[in-house]
This record gives sequence, structure tokens and C-alpha cells, in this order.
Amino acid sequence: MQQNLKYTLHPWHGVDVGEQAPDVVTSFIEIVPTDTIKYEIDKKSGWLKVDRPQLYSNIVPALYGFIPQTFCDVEVGKYCSLKTGIPGIGGDQDPIDILVLSEKVFPTSGFIIQAIPIGGFRMIDKNEADDKIIAVMKGDAVYGNYTDISQINPAIIDRLKHYMLTYKDMPGAENRKVDITDTYGREEALQAIKYSMTDYQNKFAHAL
Repeated sequence: MQQNLKYTLHPWHGVDVGEQAPDVVTSFIEIVPTDTIKYEIDKKSGWLKVDRPQLYSNIVPALYGFIPQTFCDVEVGKYCSLKTGIPGIGGDQDPIDILVLSEKVFPTSGFIIQAIPIGGFRMIDKNEADDKIIAVMKGDAVYGNYTDISQINPAIIDRLKHYMLTYKDMPGAENRKVDITDTYGREEALQAIKYSMTDYQNKFAHAL
């Protein structure tokens, strides 16, 4: 895609999703497990910004970020509606999120890696699709050979799920606004990424 100079260094718009996408995807990492601050990309500038301090002892148990040149909009919402039977779901208007498993310790965030999607969480925030793709770092010594989420220790999946459901909550909060309707495997993860790539093209192809 022809890139506007304004976005050539932007990690959302200026980084290519990768020639092998969705089987192998470039991923921009916003948070690492040692972070006590939740960072996220500033959509306008491309810089990492402080979103909020992590509440209490809840820290992300994997590398957490997004897949560049993806966008969760109409197609992602329709796919979520199809799979859940819940009508009228839209996308959350963000790039699709990704959690990347690796045995390596990364001291800081703000980098790109190659990741292999193996599954995901179908998460709904209010009435918006907010899928979390689960992936392994390409070439990782421990996780690199996994090809589907069913091969991962269930305790690891439970930790990831617990983080996604609680990182915004106060202790004892009863009015949870997010829900994970199901955990899906590699094929559905690839399809969700494809739809998010289509949504990105539909939204930004003529703007960049």
C-alpha cells in the first residue's frame, strides 16, 4: 500500500502485517509481563502512551500488543455475531489485539516480532467485538512448535483469560462489562485476522 509520509514510522500504519499473514503476523508489543503500567499506542502519533497503572497485582502474563494494518470494524463484528448468535455486534475500532507466548524475558516494550497465531478469545466489550488473538513467538525454544491453542497448558490459558477479564476491574466489582464467550482454535483465529485486515483496507486504503 502507498503510505503517506506522515505514517511511515507509525507502528499501526507503517509496519507491514507480513507477507505470510495471517499464518505468521508481524506484531507490535505494547506491554511486557514486567510492566506495572499499561501502555497503548497513541493512534494519532504512533508513540506509546500511558493508559493506566496496572491495578493491584494484575500483570499481563504474555507479550501484549496488536497486529499492524488490522482494524476491528464491520467484518469483525459480523463474524462475532455469526459465531455467538448475538445480533448487532460491531468492531471496537482498534487494531486486533494479540497475546504472544514466549519463554524469553523482554525488559521493555515498543518492539515488533513475528508471531504464529494458534487461537484466540472471542471477547465482547459492551456490544463490540474485542478479540484477543493468542500466538507463539516464531522460533521460540519452548512455544515455537505449538500450532493450536489446544496444545497449551490449560493453566496458561486460564491466566491469560483471567487477566483479560479483570485488568480493568476494582476488587469485588460485580458489574463486569466484558465477557469471553469462547476460546477458539487456529482456524478461527486466522479467519478473525483476515476480517480485521479487510476492515483495515476498507477503512484506510484511501486515507494513507
